[in-house]
Amino acid sequence: MNSEHRRIVLVLIALCIVFTGLIGYMSYFQAFKAEAIKMNSYNKRLWINEENILRGSILDRNGKILVYSEKHDETMRRYYKYGSLYSHIIGYSYREYGKAGLELSFNNYLLNINDNSALDELINIVAPRTIGNNLELTIDHGTQERARNLLKGRKGSVVAMNPKTGEVYAMVSLPDFDVSTLRDDWGIISEDPNSPLLNRATQGLYTPGSVFKVITTAAILNTPGINQEYLCKGTTTIDGYPFKDYQNKAHGELNLKNALAYSCNTYFTEKALAVGENKLRETAEGFMFNNNIPFDLPVKSSSYPKGNIGDTDLAASGIGQGKVLTTPLNMAMVASAIANNGEVVKPILVNQVVSSTGKLVKSFNTETLSQGIDSMKAAEIKEMMIEVVKKGTGKNSSIKNVQVAGKTGTAENPSGKSHAWFIGFAPAEDPKIAIAVVLEEDGSTGGSSAAPIARDLIIYGLNNIKF
Repeated sequence: MNSEHRRIVLVLIALCIVFTGLIGYMSYFQAFKAEAIKMNSYNKRLWINEENILRGSILDRNGKILVYSEKHDETMRRYYKYGSLYSHIIGYSYREYGKAGLELSFNNYLLNINDNSALDELINIVAPRTIGNNLELTIDHGTQERARNLLKGRKGSVVAMNPKTGEVYAMVSLPDFDVSTLRDDWGIISEDPNSPLLNRATQGLYTPGSVFKVITTAAILNTPGINQEYLCKGTTTIDGYPFKDYQNKAHGELNLKNALAYSCNTYFTEKALAVGENKLRETAEGFMFNNNIPFDLPVKSSSYPKGNIGDTDLAASGIGQGKVLTTPLNMAMVASAIANNGEVVKPILVNQVVSSTGKLVKSFNTETLSQGIDSMKAAEIKEMMIEVVKKGTGKNSSIKNVQVAGKTGTAENPSGKSHAWFIGFAPAEDPKIAIAVVLEEDGSTGGSSAAPIARDLIIYGLNNIKF
């Protein structure tokens, strides 16, 4: 081969390498980056149709209009009827500040446009669209309003859902912000150290504390041959680190049911060691820890430590401390799973998409994400959670003539005061509503402050939601 031919071959090889690299990059981009860019609220393509299409309305489960649009002097104006109440669910749609919430994740539905831009442009030429689709939510307006009022301006979150279907009845995050005055208040809101733009229900990661003991209980039941008896002396030391019960109270002889009812820390630290890190992690992951939770809004993954974590960290994990972090939504799903024969169902916020003429465009049905625990063991845990409310730390969640199952939590917070938690469901014999409450840096116990909020919301929900 002469030198000229050799140069041609080398050029062709180089071109092949470049071409292959380009194809590889485009494939990677399409697979991993395209969706993120498409959903970026500052992507200008999201605004192409805003001036020509009347954005669809958003309604609650009973048909109450929450958000709507009107055309004024060739411009489309968006009206948020309830100010702050849905700021973290519906979000906002402003050209100056982008989109958030359902306004972002369901943008194409609200504008009645196709994901395929070329196809959409062709359709719009043939049959121009001027009105978008409406979203019908699973949210019950009254329950949402009640949940926000019950938080009384404290930082935290409340999530209430149907444990069998996954329908979210209420999802509140405080502090929040008034969407209707966002243009005027953006500077103050965006710089607020209390992070009112953060949806704590889906994006807030908290140490769960003792509400995690429900998962540790599931792990104990899943471990054959484990001794469920324990003599509580109020304190125990693991690898030189002391673990103490609340106020150093010694509970004496305990079985698993009583240990959960009284929320005995030393019991669950010792039993976490007996269960072992693999079984405890496996159980947590069955309840969607270390997993992506599919939802209509972005959700941060709850985390359970991986790898060889050592006995001290394992013991801490057994009581929901250490490196364990979770979202209120995930903990509502844990409560729902126990109520629902161990099945973890996908949470649903948008029930269906309907055209401006009333035609069904898309509906969203119940999906099982995992089997957190088998049905017989779920029934055992349910009975234990009933005991928590009857005679244990959850007495403040009890309701006359309604059997409530629950678990309290008081989570130590390395950066401030403790978080107060409650998770539960009712009626225990036929669960219709599951709930998670977290009061961020409240400094109180879950039984004294979070449990009463759950009780009052459950009462309201059972009396007012059309199940």
